[in-house]
Amino acid sequence: MTDPIRTADLCDAHPDAVRVLTPGLRAYGGRAIFHGRAATVRAENDNSKVREALEEPGEGRVLVVDNGGKVDRALVGGNLAALGAKTGWSGVLVCGAVRDGHELEQSDIGVMALASVPMKTDKQGRGTREVPVRVCGVTIHPGDWIYADRDGVVVSAQALHET
Repeated sequence: MTDPIRTADLCDAHPDAVRVLTPGLRAYGGRAIFHGRAATVRAENDNSKVREALEEPGEGRVLVVDNGGKVDRALVGGNLAALGAKTGWSGVLVCGAVRDGHELEQSDIGVMALASVPMKTDKQGRGTREVPVRVCGVTIHPGDWIYADRDGVVVSAQALHET
């Protein structure tokens, strides 16, 4: 088994290659440490595109969901976390809210978000996939590498764990 990839170690080893998200995301999922290539969704208070993405094979990727920081509706809950774990996603970052915290912490997927709120989203098919998104002060492009742990989240254009 390999050692987990720590964000602090990546920042020390590659200070010019990482972009660090400003603090604000809280860990909710069952995996405290996760990484993978970014897939993105701009959500617009509607999690239809989030579900669409998580239904596809994750292949170890991290789904980055930009809801513009709005926390009045939850874009990911226990059902979507379970779906993402089943289809092979490493994690989900939500610039917005999640719900079902008791289920999220039992899921085999990393989940980080700004807040938790019990209200679900509308499902009207709104949103955009695979576009640049802005989360906690950092622009994340589809295909960027995401590394997350209890210290925070770092983003890089190239894989840093293989160097």
